[in-house]
Amino acid sequence: MYHKTLSYRLFSVFNNALLTIISVVCLLPLFHLLMVSLSSTAPANAGLVTFWPIDFTFEAYAKTFENANFLSSLWVSVQRTLIGTALALFVNSIAAYALSKDTRIFRARNVYLWYFVITMLFSGGLIPGYILILKLGLMNTLMALILPGLVAVYNIILLLNFFRTVPKELEEAAFIDGAGHFRSFVSIYLPISLPALATISLFTMVGHWNAYFDGLIYIKESERLPLASFMQTIIVQADMTKFNPSMVANLSQRTIRASQIFIGALPILAVYPFLQRFFVKGVVIGAVKE
Repeated sequence: MYHKTLSYRLFSVFNNALLTIISVVCLLPLFHLLMVSLSSTAPANAGLVTFWPIDFTFEAYAKTFENANFLSSLWVSVQRTLIGTALALFVNSIAAYALSKDTRIFRARNVYLWYFVITMLFSGGLIPGYILILKLGLMNTLMALILPGLVAVYNIILLLNFFRTVPKELEEAAFIDGAGHFRSFVSIYLPISLPALATISLFTMVGHWNAYFDGLIYIKESERLPLASFMQTIIVQADMTKFNPSMVANLSQRTIRASQIFIGALPILAVYPFLQRFFVKGVVIGAVKE
């Protein structure tokens, strides 16, 4: 009866209309960017392109993919995202599993938990972090982009709370059958925790793909820059020296930048729909208990 009331129907219509408007407003800038990237030089420079390409052409994309620095940066970002996400899932889930046990099983649990939480409140700082990476010999390497952010305490807490919702009887039955903690973690906790794992995977992937500042300070060779750092130098700093001058002489810098931004955003846009159905469930379930 509640779902058939007039007030509920009006609320549903208003809510759906509002969310639709917000979605359209969020998508319009990206759609405009796509139209600019598909337009020719003159209308793009003149600002005539709105939501339909003028003098339709793929030339900006062709020139972008002919740029060796862009392709190498794209490959670095792909490696960083895949390796960084896989390592982060392993490290954070292992830590969350241990911290999900009560003090009767893991007596130092509270000590370690506060050790992690303190790192959310206080940071070592940029200069100590730079010195550490330098002394470890990681400068100008892929690991310099992955290791500093490998342990994400927020993700650990999210997984920790999710693991604590798993019935203890399942693990006890596994122990009776001779399984150890690692076997229980792999065979019971991970399969049940797919929503939470998908959620933190999305967080981690977006973080790695969009991170640009660490690439600017830890990477010195342009061909080893991640895509976000490469695009920051091209778009924000307006440094087009990483492009061959003969390649961009007859093209608008605006169309090239638009094509790069769209290519940079496309992987996350492609992955998100597959993880979105786990997203809300993972956040809600992992946030209701500690």
